[in-house]
Amino acid sequence: MGLLDNTTSNEYYKGNEFGNYQFTSLDHIITQFQIAYVGEGKIIQKVKRADIAFHAQRGLQEFSFDTFKCVKSQQIDLPPTLVMPLPHDYVNYTKLSWVDTAGIKHLLYPTNSTSNPFQIRQQDDGKYFFGVEDNLMVNGDFANELDGTWTTTEPGKSKAWDSTYTNNAGTKYYVNNILDTVSLVGGELEFGQLWHAPGSRAYGAWQEVSVSHTNSITLQASGLSGAQQTNAGGDLICDFGVLRIGITSTDPSVGWSTVNNNGDTVVMSASYNVQNHNTYPTPNTNSDNFDIGFLEWSDGTSSQKEIEDIDVTNHDTVWVYIQSYSPWNSDAQTIYSQGTVGGSIPILPTASENNTHQKNTIDNILLIDATAQPSLQAKAGHATNSSTWNNYKSSTPSENQDDYQDDTYWSAGGKRYGLDPQHANVNGSFYIDPRLGRIHFSSNISGKTVILDYISDSLGTDGEMQVHKFAEEAMYKYIAYAILSTSSQPIHQQLAPRFKKERFAETRKAKLRLSNIKLEELTQILRGKSKQIKH
Repeated sequence: MGLLDNTTSNEYYKGNEFGNYQFTSLDHIITQFQIAYVGEGKIIQKVKRADIAFHAQRGLQEFSFDTFKCVKSQQIDLPPTLVMPLPHDYVNYTKLSWVDTAGIKHLLYPTNSTSNPFQIRQQDDGKYFFGVEDNLMVNGDFANELDGTWTTTEPGKSKAWDSTYTNNAGTKYYVNNILDTVSLVGGELEFGQLWHAPGSRAYGAWQEVSVSHTNSITLQASGLSGAQQTNAGGDLICDFGVLRIGITSTDPSVGWSTVNNNGDTVVMSASYNVQNHNTYPTPNTNSDNFDIGFLEWSDGTSSQKEIEDIDVTNHDTVWVYIQSYSPWNSDAQTIYSQGTVGGSIPILPTASENNTHQKNTIDNILLIDATAQPSLQAKAGHATNSSTWNNYKSSTPSENQDDYQDDTYWSAGGKRYGLDPQHANVNGSFYIDPRLGRIHFSSNISGKTVILDYISDSLGTDGEMQVHKFAEEAMYKYIAYAILSTSSQPIHQQLAPRFKKERFAETRKAKLRLSNIKLEELTQILRGKSKQIKH
């Protein structure tokens, strides 16, 4: 029968669950309630265990708010953003403070001088903006030059050649390699690629787009995959070209992490345009770079394609990113008729073969904002912080405007006469944003250690669902009253008022027990009140 019969002192002191004897698990509360209150000849004849569990959890919540000592705490080093997210089991705060080097808490008070409201996006005439069918692309039809609108990979040399040249001494011979092309041709963006022993150089083009004002976009484009290439003997030396366009959350100018052929992790930008047979694989051949979605042409045909309802809820900025490369095989090589590269015998230009570029083209790129949204839209750039809060952050908070230095206040010389007591605080202030679930702090707390003491409802984990033994009887009375008051049986309705009184009495008793007032501590405080005041 003893509660400790199965736990030895050796097991307890070698474990890590010290002090748990003062608590009873919620599962035990439910089981013991069934034993004492439910059954034939008892107060409650019949009730489901699920009903008992529901009311037990509700009782645990209610007691956690004002009866149990269930205050939790979190400590962080406040970042430059001056923002702390609310804990996942947060219900309400009890105290916020920062800690000095001596470990002493300095109390922070909430500011009521400002807030961080939802800033509505408006049209020029002041009307609310709900979104329109709007193309977010600039120069998506390539009617203008690329400079200022698109960033492109710089074209490089292929391994194909069209002529030779000699050095100054006239004894060495070299090939003039043919350049790949990235250019506007007939109002389209064209990628012209020759072989690069094997494969080709890979090229890209990209444009940054703001999507902070919308949650969904549609991508449309017209593309052409380059035709297959054969040599003089009719052998396939290059399959259909590969052309992609899509949405990425990574700036291609910065690049992606990749593993090279040596096994090293490197960051490669889209400007790196060599095919992946080299030491560093090019990002312009990797479809995984499109983490939000993409379109592809790889069968030698031309068509218009689209992706609808692309979710950009979690992004303020994305990049429209184009990839192009040609899958040349190892047979795509120039045959030398005589001599060698760098040799003394000339290489005949007429022996150069397979010098026709494979061309991938793209045009008419549209990035369409979703049609009218059902709800109000946040102003661009103010989805998280309104201009009201940004203005407040940019200035010194009112409660910190003083002439004090080094925590010496006597030199103020009466300058604080008439000051509102709510501003008589040099520790700083905070504002809880319930809309975004964040705590904002004043600028003078940046970099300091902040402690949040808060209340939970004790339902976060199974380990937290415990009842202090001082309040065990109060829990039984709470469950009993809850079941009786929600029952339609006349006998239960007659008993409900009695258990309402008993619940109130037991809750009051539990609060007194848990208040933990000690006579010796109270006596010591009262002794201090009898000190003689000296003038």
